[in-house]
Amino acid sequence: MTPQHSVAPAPALAEKVIVIGGGIVGVCCALYLQREGYGVTLIDPAAAGDSTAKWSCGQMAVSEVIPLSKPGILKKIPGWLLDQKGPLALRPGALPGILPWFLRFLACARHSKIVEISEHMATLTHHVYEDYAPLLAACPDKTLMGERPIIEVFDSPSGLEHEAAHLELRKALGFKSEVLDRAAIADLEPSLAGKFSHGLLFPDWRAVSDTKGFIAALTQSFIEQGGTRVRGQVKRIDEVADHASGVTLGSGERYAASHVVIAAGTGSRQFFDQMGTQIPLAGIAGYQVLLPSPGVEVRHSVIYADGGFCFSPMTRGLQIGGTIEFASPNAEPNFKRADIILEKARKILPGLQLDNIEYGVGYRPFLPDTKPVIDRSARLSNVFLAFGHGQLGLTLGATTGRLIADMVAGRAPAQDLTPFSAKRFALVGGHA
Repeated sequence: MTPQHSVAPAPALAEKVIVIGGGIVGVCCALYLQREGYGVTLIDPAAAGDSTAKWSCGQMAVSEVIPLSKPGILKKIPGWLLDQKGPLALRPGALPGILPWFLRFLACARHSKIVEISEHMATLTHHVYEDYAPLLAACPDKTLMGERPIIEVFDSPSGLEHEAAHLELRKALGFKSEVLDRAAIADLEPSLAGKFSHGLLFPDWRAVSDTKGFIAALTQSFIEQGGTRVRGQVKRIDEVADHASGVTLGSGERYAASHVVIAAGTGSRQFFDQMGTQIPLAGIAGYQVLLPSPGVEVRHSVIYADGGFCFSPMTRGLQIGGTIEFASPNAEPNFKRADIILEKARKILPGLQLDNIEYGVGYRPFLPDTKPVIDRSARLSNVFLAFGHGQLGLTLGATTGRLIADMVAGRAPAQDLTPFSAKRFALVGGHA
């Protein structure tokens, strides 16, 4: 496709940076690099806001540091294969291809490993709001980040009991939660009155007003401050000796740069061979349904734990989704899973209106230990890596941007990035 440019006038700058990927992580990297004085070009094939994070629950899930792998998860895999209507499903045909990833994933299910991963992730999530603050301050719309906390509800007391150990770990890491009874749930969320008697409140979580609008607003702020956004597909990173000299698009157009940042989510995989690395990055599907005129007021972002999905009120409607599906890399989306979510949602809120509904799917870039890669390429020293955030791309976008900007500028980041090194997978067969 012919690249499309969006740019505002800016003074000539000595050093230029190209950021590959215009989703939430990419645009936050671009904004923080811009704050350092670099001339930044952001390249993505999609329109601003039309990315994986658009089809997410929109939460700043600051205490969601516990990895997906948990003790006993191996026993659940047969159920995932048999029950394609469950909150987590595994397509049978995907198993052979994803098996190496799963083996690494299962290796993270030990209690000691879960604690270690949680501690590592908390070093990032404790800085979410302070890192977003300067980026949001530059946006005219001051309602992009909501003020209300997040609610989680359960069908029975066993749901809370199952979460007890994880809540204790979160508490030890400095995160807050409050137990909710029937009356408290009804008071906070009248639409759920009488439907749930057991829940949790996360007072340190927030939700954005609209996932697509949030990314689009940050992108517009980047452009208005002199940044360039090119709508095109990067074909390759150009090289001179052991450095990247820029990128070439599928159209043949070339862009020179002093530094390159790869922040393209699952799309980052196309550059692994060139980087000389084998990172086990999988795209795990998350399905969503958007109801533009839901007919029911939902005040908070509400996680329905036993249903495996979330109600997310946004300015463009009520988004319902979050179910997880493991499928082959090139598999077509199975929007029947979105219908399953909608069916469950209507049992809880039977008054939902289904006019002009929209379906969506986002492929979350997951690594087996559910930690991102925030690192410098070992092969091309001026190429930086920022991907693999799983379900925390929106949460960690600004923090990742700050850390990448530190590295590009030659500063030692405030947080220890060793746990997020691309090289960590070499210990289990990778070649990072």
